[in-house]
Amino acid sequence: MKFRQNQLMTVLIVAPLVFLLQCTASNQDDYIVLKIQPQKPTDPIMIRIQVCNPEIIRVTATRQDAFSQHPSLITDRVWPTVKWSLKDEDLQYIISTSKMTIKVQKSGGRVAFFDLDGEPILQEIAEGGKVITPATVMNEPTYYIRQIFESAPDEAFYGLGQHQNDVMNYRGHDVDLWQYNIVVAVPFLVSNRNYGILWDNNSHTKFGDIRDYQSLSSLKLYDDKGQAGGLNAEYFEQPDFRSLFMSQSENRIEHEFIDVNDDYPAEFDINRGSIRWSGAIESDCAGVHKFRLYASSYIKVWLNNELVVDAWRQNWLPWTHLLKLDMQAGKRYPIKIEWIPNGGFIGLKYLPPETENYQNCISLWSQVADAIDYYFIYGENLDQVVSGYRQITGKATMLPKWAMGFWQCRERYKTQDELLNVVREFRRRRIPIDNIVQDWFYWPEDKWGDHDFDKTRFPDPAAMVRELHENLHTHIMISVWPKFYVGTENYEQLRKNGWLYMRNIEKGQRDWVGPGYVSTFYDPYRKKARDLYWRQINTKLYRKGFDAWWLDSTEPDLQSNLSREETILRIGPTAMGTAARYLNTYSLMNAKGVYENQRQTNPDRRVFILTRSAFAGQQRYAATTWSGDIAARWYDLKAQISAGLNFCLSGLPYWTTDIGGFAVEPRYEHPTNKDLDEWRELNTRWYQFAAFCPLFRSHGQYPYREIFNIAPDNHPAYQAMLKYDQLRYRLMPYIYSLAGLVTHEDYTIMRALVMDYASDKQVLNIGDQFMFGPAILVNPVTEYKARSRPVYLPHGNSWYELQSGQYYFGGQYIQAKAPYHDIPLFVKAGAIIPFGPEIQYSDEKPADPIRLYVYTGQDGNFRLYEDENINYNYEKGQFAIIPLVWNEPNRTLTIGKRQGSFSGMLENRIFQIVWITNQHPVPLDFDLHPDRVVDYNGEEISIAME
Repeated sequence: MKFRQNQLMTVLIVAPLVFLLQCTASNQDDYIVLKIQPQKPTDPIMIRIQVCNPEIIRVTATRQDAFSQHPSLITDRVWPTVKWSLKDEDLQYIISTSKMTIKVQKSGGRVAFFDLDGEPILQEIAEGGKVITPATVMNEPTYYIRQIFESAPDEAFYGLGQHQNDVMNYRGHDVDLWQYNIVVAVPFLVSNRNYGILWDNNSHTKFGDIRDYQSLSSLKLYDDKGQAGGLNAEYFEQPDFRSLFMSQSENRIEHEFIDVNDDYPAEFDINRGSIRWSGAIESDCAGVHKFRLYASSYIKVWLNNELVVDAWRQNWLPWTHLLKLDMQAGKRYPIKIEWIPNGGFIGLKYLPPETENYQNCISLWSQVADAIDYYFIYGENLDQVVSGYRQITGKATMLPKWAMGFWQCRERYKTQDELLNVVREFRRRRIPIDNIVQDWFYWPEDKWGDHDFDKTRFPDPAAMVRELHENLHTHIMISVWPKFYVGTENYEQLRKNGWLYMRNIEKGQRDWVGPGYVSTFYDPYRKKARDLYWRQINTKLYRKGFDAWWLDSTEPDLQSNLSREETILRIGPTAMGTAARYLNTYSLMNAKGVYENQRQTNPDRRVFILTRSAFAGQQRYAATTWSGDIAARWYDLKAQISAGLNFCLSGLPYWTTDIGGFAVEPRYEHPTNKDLDEWRELNTRWYQFAAFCPLFRSHGQYPYREIFNIAPDNHPAYQAMLKYDQLRYRLMPYIYSLAGLVTHEDYTIMRALVMDYASDKQVLNIGDQFMFGPAILVNPVTEYKARSRPVYLPHGNSWYELQSGQYYFGGQYIQAKAPYHDIPLFVKAGAIIPFGPEIQYSDEKPADPIRLYVYTGQDGNFRLYEDENINYNYEKGQFAIIPLVWNEPNRTLTIGKRQGSFSGMLENRIFQIVWITNQHPVPLDFDLHPDRVVDYNGEEISIAME
């Protein structure tokens, strides 16, 4: 951040325990600095309040005598001059902008934010709101930092990236911001009170309880006979918990990592057997105890005789379940755990009741910092808050239009012919598709990182790309890792410059391919390393015509299932500093290098990136994110919804998920008829959800994920998946217009209900419904064999059921029908939805005619956006908008005068208008005759409903 210090004058004002070091001579400069007399060794000695704009305030607090010169990775902007005023009162300083007031106490430097009516928005706790503790991390002298604010009892919290515990509202929950496959750490928190906190820190960060989980041995443990000292641990020879191998008392369950792992009994086969722990737990203190279960494979947990976990995960990617139990001091509570290891990992730890009241405060903590540094963003609604985030961190770029279509992928297409034949089959069956994805291992087995194709399987990749482009009208994305095998050509280029992380090499860590190969990752924190990485992928891949990048494993995951202590040693040191300091930003820097270099190499073609990780600001690099290697389970389907909603509330607009789940239980690989029925229904329900995600893609391990490989064409699963694919393409004018809003107006496509209905308290915890743009309420089905589901229709709108046109009042729960072929979809009154013609790919033909479904009952509007779909001319103002306005009192639709133009724009077009009213329900049927048909030449037309 740059400051205009040359315009400042020094003013000394004596006050209790504080004096103002610098103040503006006029209201043209943008910050003040206060020096504090600390009362505790963790108090700051200087606080800087910067007015970035009327809605955005930056607060920095340090224990040093100067502010840090470490550059921010999330932003580098210089803010324009803004009017603000400073008032000196006896006990506080008051900063006023046109949107809010900031009060800073002279004694202690407590900061509070107020609206223009004087009502508090957010304020630090009365004492100790800023805690800066000297520390040494990875041999670097640094600080642990913590910021604590008061929180209103009815406040709800969202954002913080993507987390997989099926939690929408984080109030009362703890969130660990540490990048992990399936977890995305973004330090941006938003509140239903219409503010956000962007925490400018790259290191391990915690929201809520900052304590580390403890071993179960800290509790009093009893076996199932009541004997104190440990739980009864039974080891069985088979996975059915029947043939007992041996039993013993154990006072901890800690088999979590490759490098830190308790021993199993001698002779026990972890790949074949099963384990049951049972008994009781007791605590010396009363209150809510937290438990963190980290496990893979099949696991069941009973706490106090209640089944609280029934899960499966692949062994190379365990995950957590966060459990709570309200315990009385001295009382025993039964516990039972049944686990089928299959060579996997498990750990169970706990936390005693909190000594601090996290229920009524916001706590943010980070491991490595020079200072507390955050931005406070205020708005009239959460869209304005997200817009403030993007003003700080960068605008989201326009993605190519084809990215809004359907993508097909699998792990993995093994040959050139296999990939081409899949696309040919899509075209033969007339299943709409825009993008095919080539996943990993297209290279020779021992050449990971050289980006060469194995010529025995991919004899001519450039010809493959030409065939896709010219004859099959399909784009192709290719998987590229930041990973390099020892001895490969690209490895040597990076190694000789010192641009690789070497600890993995020193440890001789082998991966899972063939006999296992030693590898490591490159360091993207150095510009020259990023530039070399680009030259390598440009030479071998981009020049062959590939359209987009799948930047995989960007957490980075050098080796799965290592302890955190060892993991952090393997991902550094970076060129900018320790791995601990820059822990969460690898994906950001990797995407930066690809984006900036491709734009320089080919300025006329939009960059498009898909990553498995993300950080604040990544949207400015054309980087989208998918939810990682999730499991193919109903629980995981449900967890994706809140994960995606919170990701989008974190300010990053483009998110997607593996339709069907990536990792598959063994029962689906060779399914019985019963398992096959469930597999098909799971994929159907996932397709129906994913069709309304910002990006729409299928991916996963075997079984193959193409629609025609999931079910035959006469099966209801096939027909339902095809229906929702076709609906996605009919909605292309609507979806691409939303993408235009994302770039030009900082919009969010996948919208938690709190974004549009913040005044309706019923929506605060709803994490399985969402708005897709301004019009469509999406209600996925996440239970097997469910044929209905409860749906809340938010207050403030009336609603129409999309498929039938049936009318409902808002502010009520209904039990909505959910037949196999449909999920409940509702459209708000006042919505105008533009549907395009039937197409097989996004640019097959112009969106003409456009059918406007007008859902009457309230005023409404929509802006139809178009541009050249593939280049950056929109940055030069070359795009067009057609405003659509429904006036309810006048019962008139106005198609406004077209604004703007671009090369190839359709000058004249046809609009087909369909009216839907509460007395005249109209089903979604594109074969129905429209109510009106009008020719449009760019001039305003008003059409009265007859």
